[in-house]
Amino acid sequence: MTITGDRKFKKIAVLSLTRGGRRLAGEIAEHLSEVYILENQAGVAGTIRDNWQKFDAFVCIMAAGIVVRAIAPLLVDKEEDPAVVVLDEKGRFAVSLLSGHLGGANDLARRVAVIIGGQAVITTSSDTLGHTPLDLWARENGLVWTDRKKMTAMSCRLVDNGSLSFYLDDVISDLPHDFHVQERPEDADVIVSCRLDFPADKFVLHPRNLVAGVGCNRGTRSAQIEKAMQEACRENGLALEAIRNLASIDLKQDEEGLLEFARDKNYRIDFFSKDDLNGVKDVSSSEVVMKATGARGVAEPAALLSAGSTKLIVRKMKWKDVTIAIARVDWPWSVPDREVRNI
Repeated sequence: MTITGDRKFKKIAVLSLTRGGRRLAGEIAEHLSEVYILENQAGVAGTIRDNWQKFDAFVCIMAAGIVVRAIAPLLVDKEEDPAVVVLDEKGRFAVSLLSGHLGGANDLARRVAVIIGGQAVITTSSDTLGHTPLDLWARENGLVWTDRKKMTAMSCRLVDNGSLSFYLDDVISDLPHDFHVQERPEDADVIVSCRLDFPADKFVLHPRNLVAGVGCNRGTRSAQIEKAMQEACRENGLALEAIRNLASIDLKQDEEGLLEFARDKNYRIDFFSKDDLNGVKDVSSSEVVMKATGARGVAEPAALLSAGSTKLIVRKMKWKDVTIAIARVDWPWSVPDREVRNI
């Protein structure tokens, strides 16, 4: 696991007030293809407000105080707010002002500083001390957390102690230099696991390394599938956050309840033909399913095929109209695109 240190932005807005600022804006636009120079027609606050949801980064060539007052009413959350970098008119400093790690402002400040021949100003502790930013590392490697306070506490511990200890319930290679492996979860600062059975005071990062195979009767509602998924995970001590995607037979490509569930939960679905499913060995079979679909089974083989694995950690569980099985993805885990697709 490595951090690229180079956030890819789709759209960067550049806003300036003076002739010198406009010159710098043009220089930046010459080197970064994703840059759009904004006209300051509604004033700084109005222009930023009108474009806040349209860009994933802002470069403001003006006094930091002006920018702070303009963006203050717009701030929501560090996982949602765009990156903001502030430059002085002479281009001496590129200050990472907002969303330094997760939003990529630190990287953007460095890129801009190179372009204008200035100095990047980074105040994030992990960056200035040379430590791995835990939240960014987790996000870039598809790890999910549910407790932000614990994430902040662990990040502070890393800064204070210079390292963090990890318990991993799967093989992970290339850990950063300041992350060290422990053999027992009780000895670790951070646990990386798809499971839930750890003490409540532990900070757990969930890898998205589970695939849920789903079989369902025609007309099954989204709520029924969701309830079955929740019960399957709860009864087997698995985190819902660890579900990477769904998988089923291609006959279910128009099953509205399944598609609605996938859309609501932002899951991709992999669909497989009956021949693909019948080619998977050592899975449960059903005469009823064979008669209805031509496949000996759906949930188990679909989960295994989508996961590219032989690790079926939850064999099929049956409800009135739903069948769920869960397979585990081998390392390296892929962070999937979020869309319904066919195979």
